[in-house]
Amino acid sequence: MKRPQLVFRVRFLSVVVMLGAFLLLGRLYQIQVVQADVYSDKAESQYVHTKSDLYSRGSINFTKRDGETFSAASIQYGYVLAANPTHLTISADSFCEKVQNFIDVSVDRCSDRLSVSDRVYVELASRLSEEQAHSIEEMNLDGALLYRNRWRYYPGGSLAARIIGFVGYGDEGTELHGKYGLERQYDDVLYEERQVMSVNFFAELFSNLGDLVYQRKQTKTGDLVTTLEPSVARMLDEILLQTNNTYESKLTGAIIMNPQNGEIIAMNAVPSFNLNDRSQATIDQFQNPLVENVYEFGSTIKALTMASGLDAGAITPATTYYDAGSIELDDFVIKNYDGRGRGTVPMQEILNQSLNTGVSFIVQRMGKDKFRDYFLNLKLGSETGIDLPNESHGLVDNLRSPRDVEYATASFGQGIAMTPIAATRALATLGNGGELVTPHLVKEIQYNTGEVKEIRYPAGKQVFSAETSEEISRMLSIVVDDALRGGTVALPHHSVAAKTGTAQIPDPINGGYYDDKFLHSFFGYFPAFEPEFIVFMYTVEPQGVSYASETLTEPFMDIAKFLINYYEIPPDR
Repeated sequence: MKRPQLVFRVRFLSVVVMLGAFLLLGRLYQIQVVQADVYSDKAESQYVHTKSDLYSRGSINFTKRDGETFSAASIQYGYVLAANPTHLTISADSFCEKVQNFIDVSVDRCSDRLSVSDRVYVELASRLSEEQAHSIEEMNLDGALLYRNRWRYYPGGSLAARIIGFVGYGDEGTELHGKYGLERQYDDVLYEERQVMSVNFFAELFSNLGDLVYQRKQTKTGDLVTTLEPSVARMLDEILLQTNNTYESKLTGAIIMNPQNGEIIAMNAVPSFNLNDRSQATIDQFQNPLVENVYEFGSTIKALTMASGLDAGAITPATTYYDAGSIELDDFVIKNYDGRGRGTVPMQEILNQSLNTGVSFIVQRMGKDKFRDYFLNLKLGSETGIDLPNESHGLVDNLRSPRDVEYATASFGQGIAMTPIAATRALATLGNGGELVTPHLVKEIQYNTGEVKEIRYPAGKQVFSAETSEEISRMLSIVVDDALRGGTVALPHHSVAAKTGTAQIPDPINGGYYDDKFLHSFFGYFPAFEPEFIVFMYTVEPQGVSYASETLTEPFMDIAKFLINYYEIPPDR
C-alpha cells in the first residue's frame, strides 16, 4: 500500500473516532447537564432514599458558673421514617394506624400518600429518636424504612431563645443558615458546607473548561463558647414571664451583665418561643428588642444626669435648689410626676423622689453644651458593638436642638430614645469607675482544627472619673436603703445601687405622648461599690399599676438575691 493511502486511512479513522467521541460527550452532556432534572425525576421514582451526607453545624455553648460548658445549640441524632408502598404486606390504612404515633401527618393523609401508584419511597417523619426507631423496628413492618438523620437541636427549648436564634433555609432554599441571634451573627463560624458525595464529571468538565486543576475553598468552622450562664438564664426567663403575665404587659425584657468587662450573663425578652417548635411563634418574637428596639426610658436616665453634673463640677451632693413643682421653658411647662413643689431640696432627694425639676436644674447649672457632651460621650445614640445582628442606634437629635426644653426633658429620659443594651452600657459606667465597656456574648471560638481563639473586646472610653462613680453609687445606694418602697426591700448585708423609671410612651400617629400608656424600667448594680452585676429591666404597657416601683422592684430584688446566693458574693456591710 502506498504511503499516501495509508496516511489518508489513518487520518480518516482518527476523524471518525474523534467525531464519535464528541458525539458521545455531547450526548452525555445533554443527559447529565441539560436534561439532568428530567432524568433525576425518573430516577426519583425508582430509588428508596437519596444518598447524601448528614447535616452538621458548629455548636453554641452556655458556660456554667464553674466554667463547664452546657449545650445551647447542637446536632441531634435520629432517624427518618419512610415507607415503600410496593413492599407493604398489609393495607395502607393498617400500616398508617400502626405508626400513627410516630408520623408527622394524619393517618388519612399517610394512607393517601401510600396509595399513589408507582411510588416506592414516601417519607413520613424526619426526626425520630433512637427509642422511637427501635419501637418501629420491633413492629417488623414490611415496607417500613429507617435511615439515619441529623438536625439542629436546642436542649434548652425556649431558654434565651431570642439571643440564641435558630437556623433556616437561605434565599436559595438549599442550605440551612443562621436566621436570628447568635446563629446568624456567627453563621460564618458555625456553618459547615455540606460536601458533595459524588461529582458529576461532565458537569465539572464543561463548567470549568480551561480550569482542569482547581481547589475548593476551605473555611474554618467551629463551636462558640458564650458568657451566658444557663441557670441564671433560666431564672431570668421565669421571672420575666411571671412579671409579664402578672401585669399583662406587651413585652418584658432584661439584661444581666458584668459591668466591669461587658460579659452578658443572661438576656432575654418575653413573650418568647420554643426554638425546637416555632410553628406558633410570630416574627416579632423572633426579633430581639433588647438590641433592635429603641425606647424612652424615663427616670432611670436621671442617674446619668446626676453623675454628669457631679463630674462636671456643676453640683455637689450638698447643693440645693428650690423646687416649685414646675418650671417653664420655651413656653412648655416641666412638672414633677405629682405636680407638687417641695421647697428647698438637696441633690439626694432628686434621686429619692425622682424630681423632674431637679434634673432640669442640673442641666441649667451645667449648660446645654456640657450636658450634651456627657450624654454623647455615653454613646446613647450609637451602637454598642454587641455581637448580635440588627443592632439599632439611639435617637438623640433633641440633644442638638437650640431649645432649652429639649435638654430638660432629656435629663429625665424623655425625648431621647435608646436600645436597652445601650442604656445598660451607659448605666454600667456609674458603678465600674466611669468606663464604657463593650457588651458581648461570645468569649471563645473552638475551631474544628483544634485552634482556640479567645475573643477580645476593645477597652471603652472613660466618661466619668472614679470619684464620680463612687459618689453616684453612694447616692443610688441611699435610694434603695431609704426611698425604694420606704427602704423595706434593702438587703441587710449587701449594698445595692438602683433607680426606677416610669416613662410616657410616644404616640406615633398624633404626636406627643399617650395619657394611659407607660413604660416601666429599673436598673441596679451590686455590690454598690465594685459591683459584680448590673441588671436592667423594663416592661411595656403594664396594666393596673402606675409606677415602676410597683412592677419591677420585687422582680429585680429576686434576681439580686439569686445572684448573690448563686455566686456566693460576700457581704459588703
